[in-house]
Amino acid sequence: MSMWTKQATERARRLNAAAPLTDGKVVAGDNVTALLERIICSEDRVCLEGDNQKQADFLASCLTEVDPGLIHDLHIVQSGLVLSEHLDLFRLGIARKLDFSYSGPQSAAIARALDQGKIELGAIHTYIELFARYYIDLTPNVALIAAVSADRDGNLYTGPNTEDTPTIVEATAYKSGIVVAQVNRIVDRVPRVDIPADQIDFIVEAPRPFYVEPLFTRDPGAVTDTQVFMAMMALKGIYAKYRPKRLNHGIGFSTAAIELLLPTYGEELGLRGNVATHWALNPHPTLIPAIESGWVQQIHCFGSEVGMDAYMSARPDVYFTGKDGTLRSNRLLCQNAGLYACDMFIGSTLQIDLAGNSSTVTPDRIAGFGGAPNMGADAHGRRHTSDAWLKAGYEAAGAEGPLVRGRKLVVQMVETFGDGMKPAFVEELDSIALARKLNMPLAPVMIFGDDVTHIVTEEGIANLLLCRSTDDIEQAIRGVAGYTPVGMARDHAKVAELRARGVIQRPEDLGIDPLKANRNLLAARSIRDLVTWSDGLYAPPSKFRNW
Repeated sequence: MSMWTKQATERARRLNAAAPLTDGKVVAGDNVTALLERIICSEDRVCLEGDNQKQADFLASCLTEVDPGLIHDLHIVQSGLVLSEHLDLFRLGIARKLDFSYSGPQSAAIARALDQGKIELGAIHTYIELFARYYIDLTPNVALIAAVSADRDGNLYTGPNTEDTPTIVEATAYKSGIVVAQVNRIVDRVPRVDIPADQIDFIVEAPRPFYVEPLFTRDPGAVTDTQVFMAMMALKGIYAKYRPKRLNHGIGFSTAAIELLLPTYGEELGLRGNVATHWALNPHPTLIPAIESGWVQQIHCFGSEVGMDAYMSARPDVYFTGKDGTLRSNRLLCQNAGLYACDMFIGSTLQIDLAGNSSTVTPDRIAGFGGAPNMGADAHGRRHTSDAWLKAGYEAAGAEGPLVRGRKLVVQMVETFGDGMKPAFVEELDSIALARKLNMPLAPVMIFGDDVTHIVTEEGIANLLLCRSTDDIEQAIRGVAGYTPVGMARDHAKVAELRARGVIQRPEDLGIDPLKANRNLLAARSIRDLVTWSDGLYAPPSKFRNW
């Protein structure tokens, strides 16, 4: 006779084992490692909340202190591996297998660990791809999460950096898993209930607030004249042409330059109200001048950004806020918004090949994908229309009609040479060599070429929607690849033909004067300018203050 309650029975066993270490749901910090040794078993799937920004850092530290003789071979399923403790779990033999999305500062360490065979890699996912698998075949047995505050019943306030937490908790709590939350403070009453108490098993007041990375702050003082030049081309050659109102920006300096040009060059082009009104976007400080100038109507956020909380609370018509007045972010919902509700994604990458495939993987660095593949994907399940979406689709099809579907604008914006004068354009992506080396069945490609519609460099814009053959695409890419080996190998006659067809546009074709492309066009030229634009509400992290 089958047993249908094995998971619930096992959960009860673990909770009973842990009971002597707790006061109701509250666990003292000194008891957390012992608690983890009672509620986690070897080979469990564990989600140690490491998001794009906030980190359950105290619980991560405690997990590295468990006895590897008791707990080993864990399967870590978490979106971001950002802390050194995340890699220590594999070094110490506590964890063996990994499924993740983004590694950021640990990208080099992950590459080394994979090369040395210390990590068994499941897959590198996009965020919503990993979240989806939480509900299918990667459901955590135990989730270790972070929140701002909790009451003694276990109701959680996750605050502006809610990020992945509701998704992780729901997958774990409703499948007989165990959820432990580290909080900055235990309070009598939380400002709002972001996660209800019946989904939380244990809470611990951490000795310090959880770590948050200011990942989306770009200092306008570091934006270059070349990035201003490329931003002008993007605004005139793409924004003014297709008029995308709903969009997502990547986090590079090139897109920061676009945000800072909206109130100046964008105003000169007459684009206010016609482009960039609705966003799926983290709270980029560089968007403050555009918000204050009346360009932006609404923003939904994946997470928060250090220093932006007071500004967002004071702009509830723009941001999603709770009744307590603070931001409510949600990475799963915002990723879906970026995938299905946006008409354009524009971002940067490290390498682009001759088919337009792009990757941020190099032989010594595996940064993961984060959300870019979903932001930069043409969602075939989309059924609603917009002018920008239809215009791109008609251009790709070379025809209009009731069965011609639209296309999302997916724009890659790169300087032809990156850091260390490494060419951004290559004959073959480094990720393919890495896949061969590690016997990976699928090379880690961030955005596949068949989703890319435009490539912007300092040499011009390649419109891949107008290409009608693989040779067109290759030569269009070579035609904007500058003095890189890929660019120098162009077929000059073919590139001239593509330019005549409008596939390639040079700055002079767009009527852009390079002499006008300089930092004076930026609406803010320093972090301090952003503070002034925000009327003193933006409080940048200390490392960005130089006054």
